[in-house]
Amino acid sequence: MNFFPSYNVALEIGGFPIYWYGVLYLASFVVAAFLLPRLQPLRKLQLSKGEWSDILTWAIVGVLVGGRFGYVLFYRFFDFLANPFLLFDVRGGGMASHGGFLGVALALLWVMRRRSWNEKLSIADIAVVPIAIGLALGRFGNFLNQELYGTVTTLPWGMSFDGAEGLRHPTQLYAIAKDVFIAAMCLVYVRSTREQFIPGRALALFLVLYGVLRFIVEIFRDQTGIAMYGSLSEGQVLTVPVFVAGAAMWYLIAHQSRGSR
Repeated sequence: MNFFPSYNVALEIGGFPIYWYGVLYLASFVVAAFLLPRLQPLRKLQLSKGEWSDILTWAIVGVLVGGRFGYVLFYRFFDFLANPFLLFDVRGGGMASHGGFLGVALALLWVMRRRSWNEKLSIADIAVVPIAIGLALGRFGNFLNQELYGTVTTLPWGMSFDGAEGLRHPTQLYAIAKDVFIAAMCLVYVRSTREQFIPGRALALFLVLYGVLRFIVEIFRDQTGIAMYGSLSEGQVLTVPVFVAGAAMWYLIAHQSRGSR
């Protein structure tokens, strides 16, 4: 057993590496298991430990499968066409938050298929808090792995990264700050509306904030090897539907709420 054999490996057992990225994924699920039962009173939910366990289990499957599919299809599509087994090369790394979002959404829709839409949306409203925290932990994994760094900068907080020339924007730390801010804003909103709430509003807020702030962080990210669409990076293009979905959800929920009064 070898502890911290390299900067991106937390533990090595019999030659098998356990990466920090995987440890942080596990930590994010532990955070979710701790927070969700404690947040549920804010949306008048009364799910049992077993029900939360089922939801969390499917969420884990959704984020892992969706994140991997998303990375391969969004960022390495032509490599995937040449070698479909790339999808299973998890030791090579690669997860996409956009794919993780979609995977979690589909998994939760399945496990909660017998629940009402209002209950589904209320669960999603509190789930966005641990989801944002989990995203922050994932970006810390990127920081430890010395990946997804930014462009060259002369700012005093510029950092050096393996394989990159000059001092760079620590865009992983920007992303961590973004995700912690989103978690805090969603928590404040859920707490402040605990007496009178509209199911789905916190989820819409999460999507809008994520879309806008991820778009901004991408401006400072090194785009070497990333597809560009005009002046927009692939990451920025993928945030547009996230923002649109959140804004449309916010509007539709507000419109439906006014119509039901």
